Amino acid sequence: MTRSALLVTHTGRRQSTQHARTVALDLIAAGFEVRVIADEVADLDLPPEAQAVDGPEAAEGAEIVLALGGDGTFLRAAELARPVKAPLLGINLGKVGFLAEAEVEHIDQVVADIVAGGYTVDERLTLEVRAEYDGRLIAESWALNEVTVEKGQRAQMLELMVDVDGRPLSRYGCDGVVCATPTGSTAYAFSAGGPVVWPEVEALLLVPISAHALFSKPLVTAPTSTFVLTVDPYTSFAVLCCDGRRTWDLPPGSRVTVERGQLPVRLVRLAPRPFTDTLVAKFELPVVGWRGNRR
Repeated sequence: MTRSALLVTHTGRRQSTQHARTVALDLIAAGFEVRVIADEVADLDLPPEAQAVDGPEAAEGAEIVLALGGDGTFLRAAELARPVKAPLLGINLGKVGFLAEAEVEHIDQVVADIVAGGYTVDERLTLEVRAEYDGRLIAESWALNEVTVEKGQRAQMLELMVDVDGRPLSRYGCDGVVCATPTGSTAYAFSAGGPVVWPEVEALLLVPISAHALFSKPLVTAPTSTFVLTVDPYTSFAVLCCDGRRTWDLPPGSRVTVERGQLPVRLVRLAPRPFTDTLVAKFELPVVGWRGNRR
């Protein structure tokens, strides 16, 4: 049976295309069927064996999906991998690359591990979101990191009513609210003042953005919780955004429901690594003081 891999990369960067070409050629040499997004084929200059694919079925039947780039590239690849339950591996060619499993300097070892089948797969919790207005559905999507409802006009505060598990929690005058997963706790939710949550923890996060309220602390709820965010009928319009990639305008009076997604994103793990080490490496935390390491 032929093994197959889908490559997704940031072709706007020359370095990214060079690394993607190297990975593709190595996998082809190892007997893999390599698929590449149709819009990216010309930039990668691959041999005829590489298969150009497009559309939501691009990852169908693939053993693995590789995202070569930063977190934006990873999230784009996740849109293809999640519906078909394909394992996704990120190789960081960007700056922080919090979602990536490997760094570019280890790219040869990554390919060797894939060919040898030396990897495991973890599942990451996702969010599903529905937005309704005047009794009709106006948006439906999902997110790996976060779903946000934010003000649509810079000069005006947004009025949001937040319900949790069918009960009213608080009305916020704010710039918006972030609903995040543990995976997304180090992304927008972190910037908005939310806690860092270990990926193994099953929970949902709700983080108000610049709320003009006495009670505006970030909340961590059960993974079974449901958030309902209602845009006040007398406020300005809002914007719904999923993972910073998919957006919809929300007229006043819209009702947004956020809950745990039925499908996780399956992430490839090449070697066991404590999340603490990832935090220290990505955020360059000062684990050694000026007196040196006394442990």
